[in-house]
Amino acid sequence: MLEIKNLNKRYGNKLVLKNIHCKLTNGVYGLLGPNGTGKSTLMNIITTNLKADSGEILWDGNTIEKLGNDYRKVLGYMPQQQGLYNGFTGYMFLNYIAVLKDIPKKDIKFEIKKVTESVNLMDSIHKKIGTYSGGMKQRLLIASAIIGNPKLIVLDEPTAGLDPKERVRVKNLMASLAKDKIIIIATHIVPDIENMAASILVLKEGILLKETEPAKLIQKYALNGNLEDVYMSIFANGEEV
Repeated sequence: MLEIKNLNKRYGNKLVLKNIHCKLTNGVYGLLGPNGTGKSTLMNIITTNLKADSGEILWDGNTIEKLGNDYRKVLGYMPQQQGLYNGFTGYMFLNYIAVLKDIPKKDIKFEIKKVTESVNLMDSIHKKIGTYSGGMKQRLLIASAIIGNPKLIVLDEPTAGLDPKERVRVKNLMASLAKDKIIIIATHIVPDIENMAASILVLKEGILLKETEPAKLIQKYALNGNLEDVYMSIFANGEEV
């Protein structure tokens, strides 16, 4: 279980996360909110790339600071920015990530094969990343997030730049992985999480407004509509939750 307790983060005079509190168990969670609402800051704190000003994050009852490297071993993260090494092949990059995750050397080849098959990169894995399209780079980053069978997976805009067929593949992959994992997905492509997320985290101006099932949000804010209509109702129309 991942528990976020009374989390606050400030940049200068601006409080970008305000008393965030929630408990997450196995399943897919969609993180919704417009740019500047604090989504990336929250994900960076969950993944230990940033420190909160106050509050704490617990993994199975222990603070992530106390767990240290043991926490990072259960974590898989895909950032929105494609910070990849163009001179590496895809295989070299995944091997590098596997070493960072302390995956046993004897298991690395199998792990790379498994995740490249999952994201449909088998034919390109030995090509240099500099030759990859934007969508291929996205799939490589997804592979790097799921390698080693992490129990907590955090994905920032994972389907951006993917064609419809690959978007469906990713959605099916996340649904299959979520049986024994917590998966947090931040995205602007709202339809991609409507039928995949068990729960939606709605973040507005640094405040977590709601954590509930998509169907309940639709019933309240967009009856006979969809999750995209909910998004527009809450954010475009300024409606409060």
